[in-house]
Amino acid sequence: MSEWSAADLAAIDGADEVRVAARRPDGTLRAATIVWHVVIDGALFIRSVRGEDGAWYRAVRRTGTGTIDAGGVHAGVSFGPDDSQDGAIDRAYRVKYGHGSAVQAITSPVATATTLRIDPQ
Repeated sequence: MSEWSAADLAAIDGADEVRVAARRPDGTLRAATIVWHVVIDGALFIRSVRGEDGAWYRAVRRTGTGTIDAGGVHAGVSFGPDDSQDGAIDRAYRVKYGHGSAVQAITSPVATATTLRIDPQ
């Protein structure tokens, strides 16, 4: 597994949103979807606010690869489930995005079940 450079991770972390495009089995990319993200201990995480019903989430889980764009960084990435930091991720979402209904949704059990770690390829 590759690691983000400090500069790329800081740029991504500073962005409000990340654009996620899943790679199809034939290698082409699906249309990008905007999602919220957080960084915990040098790792980048996202969740599906719609849980497993999120179309982008289902697409990412099919191949585990795609691209992201955020903070001027465009990168080929791998996506993998990772529930090791769920409490810290919940707190980070609240710090970054507040306590409104959207944050309540992204920290709900339905969304938490879809936590993905994003690593550069």
